[in-house]
Amino acid sequence: MKILVTGGLGFIGSHTVVELQKEGFDVVVIDDLSNSSVDVLEGIEAITGKKPEFEQIDLREKQAVKDFFKKYADVTGIIHFAASKAVGESVENPLLYYENNIGSLVYLLQELQKKAESYFIFSSSCTVYGQAEKMPITEEAPIQAAMSPYGNTKQIGEEIIRDVAKVSGINSILLRYFNPVGADPSANIGELPLGVPLNLVPFITQTAIGIREQLSVFGNDYPTPDGTCVRDYIHVVDLAKAHVTALQRLIGKNNLEKVEVFNLGTGKGNSVIEVINAFERVTGQKLNYKIVGRRAGDVIEAYADTTKANNVLGWKAELSLDDALASAWKWERKVRGK
Repeated sequence: MKILVTGGLGFIGSHTVVELQKEGFDVVVIDDLSNSSVDVLEGIEAITGKKPEFEQIDLREKQAVKDFFKKYADVTGIIHFAASKAVGESVENPLLYYENNIGSLVYLLQELQKKAESYFIFSSSCTVYGQAEKMPITEEAPIQAAMSPYGNTKQIGEEIIRDVAKVSGINSILLRYFNPVGADPSANIGELPLGVPLNLVPFITQTAIGIREQLSVFGNDYPTPDGTCVRDYIHVVDLAKAHVTALQRLIGKNNLEKVEVFNLGTGKGNSVIEVINAFERVTGQKLNYKIVGRRAGDVIEAYADTTKANNVLGWKAELSLDDALASAWKWERKVRGK
């Protein structure tokens, strides 16, 4: 079966391509290379022995999407990662985010709904819960008003998929992830942000290797055990495997509804300081960090209730935070030739 992975050269996308190929799926990747590199194809091939088919397409171009589906008429499943994802940038340039994240989703679904039966896995986010009232966060937690245009595109995207599924042969799973970290253990692929990293772990590894002078910890006066924000850090390899499991669930017609939702996390929260301490312990590298003021838009804590993912989807995170940090550091050193 041929599966399209959009944004398949990005961080989570590339790891998912690897796990799909390991399970025997025939994969074609679409990526516009706006936040990734074509070199990732070599990394995927180094791990799996097979280079996926690749098309450089901007999914905002409707005709290009139509042409793709003419060329690859046998695609019946899509795992959709391609989206802009910087919260701050979305606040400054909301129309870019609505065009890229919503427009591309609409164009893909327009083509997919032409098929009698098809499968759609959507890369969603725990941002849809905002600052949840109770921890851990279940799939039944109320959807809060989005704190950014980026978060809003995830909420709108979910609603669009639900509406389309009602009137088409599309079956879908919405995967709401918490905080993906780490890299493939081979260090052939990993997280490679362009410019200044927006996520904690690449900022940690870049500080440790000397690219960044200092790591800023945004606030230590939150109502948490050590005053810093708490997140659920999930190894990207575990996250990638969850996408394969979700796809197999739809193909096997094991889904209980046309659109299902699963939280993907470890079920455990770690504070920023805990992550820093774990990195120093695992790698032996001392980090230069400084407590600075709070950052606008940060929720205090967010970690997943994984009961549904474990019991219904049949997936469980197996790798630890230490595993993730060790693999991220191995990847950083390889990228920098150290």
